[in-house]
Amino acid sequence: MDNKLLLDGIVVAENVKEQLKKQVSGLKKLGVRPCLATILVGDDPSSETYVRMKGNACDKMEIVSKRIHLSKDITTDDLLQTIAELNEDPAVHGILLQHPVPGHIDERKAFEAIAIEKDVDGVTSLGYGQTALGFGEYPSCTPAAILEIIDFYKLETKGMHAVVVGRSPILGKPVSALLLNRNATVTTCHSHTRNLPQILKQADIVVAAVGKPNFIKGEWIKEGSIVLDAGYNKGNIGDVDYESCLHKAFAITPVPGGVGPVTISMLLKHTVQAAVKSSEIKGEATS
Repeated sequence: MDNKLLLDGIVVAENVKEQLKKQVSGLKKLGVRPCLATILVGDDPSSETYVRMKGNACDKMEIVSKRIHLSKDITTDDLLQTIAELNEDPAVHGILLQHPVPGHIDERKAFEAIAIEKDVDGVTSLGYGQTALGFGEYPSCTPAAILEIIDFYKLETKGMHAVVVGRSPILGKPVSALLLNRNATVTTCHSHTRNLPQILKQADIVVAAVGKPNFIKGEWIKEGSIVLDAGYNKGNIGDVDYESCLHKAFAITPVPGGVGPVTISMLLKHTVQAAVKSSEIKGEATS
C-alpha cells in the first residue's frame, strides 16, 4: 500500500453525518424533523434488507423513517395513490421507492409520480435532466457519493479523462454527467463497447458500475489512475478486481467500505437538505 491512497468511504460517510447532525439540530429548534418515506412493494429479501438498513441509518441521525410496506399484488394505480399521498404530506421531505418492484407494476410511471422536491434518490427523469444540466439538487445517491469521495480527498477532475463502465439511469449516466460538469472528459462504456481494455488504458479516472464481480482487471488500467468501484455483488465483491488494480492505481475504493457507505449518507444528506428547503419555503409563506 506504499504511496497508495485508500479511498475510505466509512471516513467520508462519517464526515457527512457529522455535518448533518448540526443541520438536524438546527431544524429541531424550528420544530422540524427531517422525514424519509420508504416504499417497499412485495417481499424481496434483498429489498427488505436495503430498506431496513436505510431506516436504521435514519434512526441513528434522528431522521424520521416512515416505512410503507405494500403487498406484491398491489396495482400501479394503488402505488401511484400512495405516492400522491406522500407528495401531499408536509411532514414527509423525501420519498424512496425501493427498486425493483414486481414485474406487473409500471416502475417508471411510479418513479415519475414522485414530486421533484421529494425525489431525494434522484430517480425521476426531471431530476436526471436537472443533474445533467448542472442545477439538479438531488442527484442519484451513488453518483453523488462518488463526487463526495472525490471532493473529500481533493482529487482533480478538471481535464482528466474519466471512463465510466456502465450506463444505468441511476448510476452510469448521471455520474457521467456529473463528471462532465466538473470539466472531465468522459467516455461512457457499456456491454456493446469494443476494445474496453484499450479504452480503460487511457483513463485517469475509472468508475466501475457494470454489475459484474471482479470484471475490471489490473492490466486494463493505467498506472497511477483513480479507481472508484460502485459495484456491489454477491459476497461483498465489487466490479473491480481489487488486488490486481491496487498495484496499478494511485487511489482506489475498497468493497465493502468504499462507495456504499457514502451512498447511504447521501440519501440522508438529500433528505435533510429537502427538509431545510421545505422549512425555508414555509417560513417565507408565513412571514
